[in-house]
Parts: sequence; C-alpha cells; structure tokens
Amino acid sequence: MADVKVVLNSAGVRELLKCAEIEATCREVAQDVASRAGSGYEVDTYVGKTRVNAMVSATTREARKDNLENNTLLRALGG
Repeated sequence: MADVKVVLNSAGVRELLKCAEIEATCREVAQDVASRAGSGYEVDTYVGKTRVNAMVSATTREARKDNLENNTLLRALGG
C-alpha cells in the first residue's frame, strides 16, 4: 500500500477555526456545561487571535463558592 501524505491548507484551517458555525457549536457546548453546573454560571464566547473561545464562569457569590468547594465546573465537563 502506498504512503498517503495529507497537506492541510493553513489559511482554510485558520478560517474554519474562526467561523460562525464553530462559534455556535462552542457556545452550545458551553451552555450545556453551564446548565449542568446549575444557576449562577454564565457563558461567554469570542473570536480570539487564532480560534473561537468559549468560557463558562461563576458569576454569583454562591456559584463561586460552590465551584471552589465542589469543583462544579470540572464535574459538569465530565471530569
């Protein structure tokens, strides 16, 4: 069998990592994590220098305390 060499189009991959569809997918996954974590967690997505980023953060005092004591966000991720 012949060896197969795959060459990625760097500009295309860069464009794909920043596209609106990927941002929507990241937001959907982050919202799922936030809903499993409970109330007091907020989702934020933004396009960074190289890719789309999604973040779930504890926004209330109770949520921050819960996350510190129980690793709520880590558990919501499945870890």
